[in-house]
Amino acid sequence: MVTEQLNKQEPAYPYLEKNVPIETRVSDLLDRLTIDEKIDLLSGATSWSTREIKRLSIKSMFMSDGPQGIGPHSSNNSICTYFPTGTCRAATWNPALVREFGAALAEEVLDIGYQMILGPAVNIIRTPLCGRNFEYQTEDPYLNARIAVSTVQGIQGKRVSSCVKHYACNNQEQWRNWVDVKVSERALREIYLPAFEATAKEADAWSYMACYNRVNGKFGCEQEHIVRDLLMNEWKCRGFLVSDWGATNFIETPASCIRAGLSLEMPATNRYKNDWIKKELDAGTCTMTQLDDNVRRLLRVMFLVGLFDDPNNIPKGSRNTKEHQAVARKIAEEAIVLLKNDKDVLPIDASRVKKIAVVGMNADVKMGEGGGSSQVRCPYEVTPLEGIKERCKGKLEVIDDPALADVAIVVTGLNHKGLAESEGVDRTEYDLPGDQVDLIKQTVIKNPRTVVVLVSGTPAGVESWVNSVPSVVQAWYAGQEAGNAIAAVLFGDVNPSGKMPFSVYKALTDCSAHAGVKTYPGIDDEDAGPTVAYSEGVYVGYRHLDKHGIEPRFPFGHGLSYTTFEWKNLRVDPATVKQGFSIEAHVDITNAGKYPGAEVVQIYVEDVESRIDRPIKELKGFEKVFLEPGKTKTVKITLDTRALEYYDEAKNEWICEPGVFKLHAGASSRDIRLTTELRIGT
Repeated sequence: MVTEQLNKQEPAYPYLEKNVPIETRVSDLLDRLTIDEKIDLLSGATSWSTREIKRLSIKSMFMSDGPQGIGPHSSNNSICTYFPTGTCRAATWNPALVREFGAALAEEVLDIGYQMILGPAVNIIRTPLCGRNFEYQTEDPYLNARIAVSTVQGIQGKRVSSCVKHYACNNQEQWRNWVDVKVSERALREIYLPAFEATAKEADAWSYMACYNRVNGKFGCEQEHIVRDLLMNEWKCRGFLVSDWGATNFIETPASCIRAGLSLEMPATNRYKNDWIKKELDAGTCTMTQLDDNVRRLLRVMFLVGLFDDPNNIPKGSRNTKEHQAVARKIAEEAIVLLKNDKDVLPIDASRVKKIAVVGMNADVKMGEGGGSSQVRCPYEVTPLEGIKERCKGKLEVIDDPALADVAIVVTGLNHKGLAESEGVDRTEYDLPGDQVDLIKQTVIKNPRTVVVLVSGTPAGVESWVNSVPSVVQAWYAGQEAGNAIAAVLFGDVNPSGKMPFSVYKALTDCSAHAGVKTYPGIDDEDAGPTVAYSEGVYVGYRHLDKHGIEPRFPFGHGLSYTTFEWKNLRVDPATVKQGFSIEAHVDITNAGKYPGAEVVQIYVEDVESRIDRPIKELKGFEKVFLEPGKTKTVKITLDTRALEYYDEAKNEWICEPGVFKLHAGASSRDIRLTTELRIGT
């Protein structure tokens, strides 16, 4: 073995020398592999590890679910921190905080001796019914990209590989293993792929997970166009592609996967059988150059995560620390959205109330060990009821009868079990369960000072009750510190600053994906299998609502505060530029209220006159600013050419047309405070 030769002081192998450039090490090791060893590396040894090659001291690389903490099923039942889920993290609109999450998650991965985490999950929220929306982040591609980039940077800063998933268009769980998504190139480029593109270009993501579903006729693992052409060649990704677990099951031969760039078939050998691959190579349906590139990409990441390094040189890991718990709580606090607050029911003034009633199906339910592959077994999880009781201890009485209370809190929403926010299944109803609606209505009759706390990760219908309730809070699946964070916001210890990462529709039919059965869930053909048509093109979420003048119940970007903010002096510098520009948008924000708080300045771009149909406005920049009462800050947001471009399918390129653009600064997509113009010259 190599290690024995090194002990005998024989010449060192370049791939084992840490001071040798990484590409030299990769090439040296690749040249030493036999064809059989190369093929062995292309599929998993176990459900959570790659194969080892003892002859060359190649150790197994271990990976674990999932996007909000280490899964017990993939880590020998490890107990790990349960961080807030994807939509919760996106609701912070705080990339710097999300980067802290990524670093903390990586430390937990290192502590169990693993090298890779299967996340973040960045599929666009196209329909409220998708069972995995809570794992994903948002309906908007720009917000999606910013949160994804920060997550990957945080993870990989600790020399742990991220795995950005599911590439691409895994926007529903129904028929996910074989549904064929029919989507335009423009919609792919503008809506569904930007987060993948950004993580490749800006964060150097080391791995991507191919989806189960088909995209325009081909399964994710055999997608030469979106994998080889876009991800690897155009966006210069140097990492590797891994299949979702069993995602090669319906693919006819290994050749199409090798051509596309699939480096790792998981969890075990299926299509990547030794004799089958050799047969395809002999037939010329794939080439040795393509196979070598796939192996090279996997080896490269093995070097990047330190698989060949002295373990003492790898960052140290830790789990369940106070620091990680603090990150989890901070995210939860910043993500909670104050959706409605009539009559200033919130924050609750503990000096003026004596009794608080807490009821509802999610009041005392733990959410960590549910939802499918994203589940986490954590050391503790504070439920909303527990958090409220702890906050009230020795001060207020917590009861279960709203009629006897000064304030009533109904903790409802969805869950990971019967209400189907879970992998492998979509929800069947948009509205909250009937018994919970009845409970809300009964509670507000008994106590007009009722607060509804929604524990969920996806849009849900609220029309049957929302007008009768003074205060509504979106609390998400906020991790193991959820209960403490909810209590802190309800009592004003924390001023809510979360903003909605998706639109809440008044009716399901207001969502563009629900124009008919062809657009969701699709048509199941006995011969061709199920097909779903993304006929709405780029008009997803608020883009669709704006185009058709449909009022949402709660718009994208919405979120109230216990304080008030004044917006002044939106300007751009320069106001006239040529193509290939970079401009700065400035706006002055003042905290005009009595509470410290944070506002999210959202910049939307409108193309005043375009030769093609474009959304009325699109988010292209944002900044979260924290201000003490009376303080003012000038917020600067930089925009480049891409912020004004659309994808031209005829030319196969991004286009920025000359002319006038409007820049809107707003507190949500429907709460535009200031507008100015920008002129693009030729």
